[in-house]
Amino acid sequence: MTSQIRRSFASTGYNISEGSGRNSDKEFANFINIALGSSNEAENQWILAKDLKYINENDYQDLLQELTTLKKKLVTLWNRLNKN
Repeated sequence: MTSQIRRSFASTGYNISEGSGRNSDKEFANFINIALGSSNEAENQWILAKDLKYINENDYQDLLQELTTLKKKLVTLWNRLNKN
């Protein structure tokens, strides 16, 4: 599970990075959408880790708050890219 969570977060960053080097806002927006999917996957893994008692409630809430902030920023960026 640890490995999968790490891959999800790495994928989020990789897709943001790759998308920023693309030639158009449309292509960048597509990579932001993929990054958002990876962050949703990570969120699901955190829920499972909490349910299986691999992490405590306080750690889960802290991580969830940070992940929610990241997802909001990704959605905001995606929306801005799609207005053009």
